[in-house]
Amino acid sequence: MRKFAIVGIGHVGATIAYTLVTKGIADELVLIDKNKEKATAEMLDLQDAQARLDSHTTIKAHDYAEIADADILFVTSGNIYALTKNSGDRWAEFKDTKQIVQDIAPKIKASGFHGVLIDVMNPCDCITYYLQQATGLPQNQVFGTGTFLDTARMQKVVGETFDVDPKNVTGYTLGEHGASQFTAWSTVQVNGLAIESYQAEKQLNFDDMEEKARFGGWTVHSGKGYTNFAIATCAIKLSQAVLSDAKLACPCSSFNEKYGTYVGQPGVIGKNGVEYVTTLPLTDEEEEKFKASANFIRERFETLPKVK
Repeated sequence: MRKFAIVGIGHVGATIAYTLVTKGIADELVLIDKNKEKATAEMLDLQDAQARLDSHTTIKAHDYAEIADADILFVTSGNIYALTKNSGDRWAEFKDTKQIVQDIAPKIKASGFHGVLIDVMNPCDCITYYLQQATGLPQNQVFGTGTFLDTARMQKVVGETFDVDPKNVTGYTLGEHGASQFTAWSTVQVNGLAIESYQAEKQLNFDDMEEKARFGGWTVHSGKGYTNFAIATCAIKLSQAVLSDAKLACPCSSFNEKYGTYVGQPGVIGKNGVEYVTTLPLTDEEEEKFKASANFIRERFETLPKVK
């Protein structure tokens, strides 16, 4: 039985739930939100769809005790209005999301949950680390979507530049899921060829391409008031990698031993969560950017109180 739970049934949480149910990914699903009416409504709406689906999902709501045997727990809570007011600054949610962790982490811990926790809350890296510490789960079993989405946005921008499918673009956007992220251009390939080999021919402006990728989410947010489809897709892909023990190599927010913090970096995702982290041969400039981004996250994490 593939059992999922979601804490936070806003735009992202509801999209994850809809996808899990309509694609037949989940056998059981638990929906939890401080707004119980909203969680109940989403549960009932999904239950109404069951007679028209080719699969069946048992859906429940509200009870933290139900997540004890869940394979995957998504945490997607936040304050979208703070993000909107502050023009896409993910740290604008920090005040709210740290309080959310202080509220939900003891409940997650008390439930006996021992599966894999995937964080989608912002600021993603700092809050993922906070969740790991507060729940007491092993570091490998707690990770965030991190720069998985930012890397996809980079792939989109590069794909449009070269008129190729973004799946034919490989490489990594690393660091914070936020302003200090960067694309490690030394890792990027187009149709198997290093993008740097095209620079002179195509007069590529890497800084401009990086900015388009970095602010791609805010462009979406500005148009509809939130983002949900792409980030939900990323979260679900990571969860499927866990359930199938796929050993999927991808960027996500995981613990970096060298810098002592969660940060967006290449990891291999399998049945135990983050099976291991890959150290890339970055250029000196890229390594400095990675260090600066990791230190930025660490400094802010150290301002957080411990959750009792």
